[in-house]
Amino acid sequence: MEITTTDLGLAARVQHLSKTYGTGENAVRALDDVSVGIRRGQFTAIMGPSGSGKSTLMHIMAGLDQPTGGRAWIGDTEITGLGDLDLTILRRRRVGFIFQAFNLVPTLDVLGNILLPFDLDGRRPSAMERARIDGLVESLGLGPRLRHRPHELSGGQQQRVAIARALAGAPDLIFADEPTGNLDSRTGREVLALLAAACREHGQSIAMVTHDPIAASHADRVLFLGDGRLVADHPRQSPEQISAYMLAAEVAA
Repeated sequence: MEITTTDLGLAARVQHLSKTYGTGENAVRALDDVSVGIRRGQFTAIMGPSGSGKSTLMHIMAGLDQPTGGRAWIGDTEITGLGDLDLTILRRRRVGFIFQAFNLVPTLDVLGNILLPFDLDGRRPSAMERARIDGLVESLGLGPRLRHRPHELSGGQQQRVAIARALAGAPDLIFADEPTGNLDSRTGREVLALLAAACREHGQSIAMVTHDPIAASHADRVLFLGDGRLVADHPRQSPEQISAYMLAAEVAA
């Protein structure tokens, strides 16, 4: 009997996932038989050296890339083989994205960027969503900046706009790809605290790809990939424990 994700409380999962780029002698196996789930209401960090497959795993879990083999689900919906239109709608309504490069629309002001998921969905926020957005704007300190364009903001402010956009529609699942990569350490810590609060207070699930042990120490769970395989799955750890593990893994390799 297949275990459903609701039984397991999983926001996303993959089974026996593999991904190969190229063919023949030039083939590169980015993922090799990976099975893992992202738990609901939990902040999960995905770590590993460059080339370990962590970004590939996130892109397939988010429906941004197709696997070579295996299956992937968002909630109870299998996304492997789902048509482009269905996948786009599913992502737009149930998944939020935060990238290292912020990916804000330069011609839109802060409010326009935050409301972008609703515009793409062809609707206006409900009163409840509006109240939620107002709360996000306030907690992220973006109130005085709503009419500013991205080029008028610091990196930290731009990342806060990206977080507000990702959280605005209350998606079940948020994927963050090196979200603190372009930020100074203090701003990075603030951003991570905001993400952790989204999990705690709103029951959202976050999967964050990072190579930074300090960033990963904010997560409830740390997954380590190596050579396209899942090599460790640890509960919350200190930056020192994470660094020690990564160093030991590099030495072993």
